Amino acid sequence: MQQALSIAGYDSNGSAGLAADLHSFYADGVYGHGVLTAVVAENASEITASQTMPTSFIAEEFKDLAEFYITAAKTGMLANKEIVQTVAKYYSKDTFGPLVVDPVIVTKRQDRLLSDDTFDAFCHQIIPLASVLTPNFVETQELLGRQLNNQQDIKMAAQDLQKMGAQNVVIKGPHESEQDSQIHNYVLLASGEEFWMDNNFVKTNKLNGAGDSFSAIITAELAKGQPVKNAIQTANNFVDVAIHHPLSIGKKFGPINHWAGQRSLHPDD
Repeated sequence: MQQALSIAGYDSNGSAGLAADLHSFYADGVYGHGVLTAVVAENASEITASQTMPTSFIAEEFKDLAEFYITAAKTGMLANKEIVQTVAKYYSKDTFGPLVVDPVIVTKRQDRLLSDDTFDAFCHQIIPLASVLTPNFVETQELLGRQLNNQQDIKMAAQDLQKMGAQNVVIKGPHESEQDSQIHNYVLLASGEEFWMDNNFVKTNKLNGAGDSFSAIITAELAKGQPVKNAIQTANNFVDVAIHHPLSIGKKFGPINHWAGQRSLHPDD
């Protein structure tokens, strides 16, 4: 049985973070472990409270999980500088496999989540560990400190993220206007191969956990020994299907549909 690890925070409504990662691992037939970094109290409209885990506890989680045969890992919410430093210290590719980094630094309302010193530590200590880095458009602009105005800017941004240490980069594109019927995602692999993945846009507020699940499916596929390119394409299809079949959960914001995504992975089951 392949095993994967999520290093992330937990949302009480189960729609994002560690919960979404474990949903995704299960959907892709991989057993999921978790290093819990923070907990968030959240209803269908807003986050009402949050609490970070002590770094001594996080370190103990890493030590305990080292005895399992984990073959890929991912990060989500790292919250503060001390947690970033602890993860950088205790993550090891030899122990936990290649690392997929989902940079949780900006909310859907484009509010920055990390203080300046945490952001700097993340860029210098976590990104260089990334086998795959999966920022969205806004996060990419934050990471590089500049605006991206066109597709050529996005391509150059991916190259600059590789220069920061990430091996493979996926920049998840924005939905720029109501007239734009597609979302364009750019992939730059360590080999230099590049390509776009285009998804049809659907207007919905059931998007919680989409980014988490995308990086989690990449992680699950890497845990199964799949090539990076295949893992990225599988994850893109999974999330695309999950978004296009929304669940009636939550009065306002809600999760993507992992069951629909699972059926896309195993259509003959």
